[in-house]
Amino acid sequence: METSDGVELATRRWPVSDGARAVVVLAHGLTANKDEPRLMSLASELQGQGFEVIAYDSRGHGQSGGQCTLGDLERHDVAAVVEWARTRNRRVVLVGASMGAVGVLAYAATAKDLTGVVTVSSPGEWRLPLRVRSMITASLARTRTGRQFARRRMNVRIAPWTSPESPRSLVERISVPLAVVHGRRDAVIPAGAGLARVIGVGPGRSVALVQSMGHAFDPVGHKQICDAVAWALYQDGALGAIEPTLADADARIQLEPQGP
Repeated sequence: METSDGVELATRRWPVSDGARAVVVLAHGLTANKDEPRLMSLASELQGQGFEVIAYDSRGHGQSGGQCTLGDLERHDVAAVVEWARTRNRRVVLVGASMGAVGVLAYAATAKDLTGVVTVSSPGEWRLPLRVRSMITASLARTRTGRQFARRRMNVRIAPWTSPESPRSLVERISVPLAVVHGRRDAVIPAGAGLARVIGVGPGRSVALVQSMGHAFDPVGHKQICDAVAWALYQDGALGAIEPTLADADARIQLEPQGP
């Protein structure tokens, strides 16, 4: 696929033979790709539940062109894949992890006809806590040495940091159902620094904190991610969608303070 700003994207699809419930778009995180085993496992689980799934190498990653912008221009990647998804089914749910979460939020802030958005391990602000893995991730994106290392050792091409709009600010403009999934054992973006802490309380908002889940598409959280997709479909009034329980949907969870 090609984006509106001329970047070619490599994609991978998990089709459903008859009557898909919706198309789910999976957006991976920094240094990952569409062929990551954890992403493929999640895609297979969603496919088994009747969802058609498409994933792609985000710009600057894998077989796609361009440079990574940590979720800012990635909104064009999401837009290109959504355009294709809408030729398959009118219901489209976006699922983005970490950097991919920022990309789907940036797109959803300008889109009104999505079925829903699920963020996984999304930061709330661009400030990360003083933890080893958090600092390593920040150095890859915000230092010249880190970007050179990412290109040479990880085959990830990262553009210089430009301070894009924060996820917290993007959420304020999103009008479609939004579910937040975050692991309590996330070593890159601790739950206390994630979107779960700053998301506004109200209709069409869901928060799930997963006790033993780590970062991004950790298999421990796959059930909660799948439940969040089903929750978005239920919010859309889809026939055959399963009504979520209070625990997986609108229950509000008080986050404890996070240390450095």
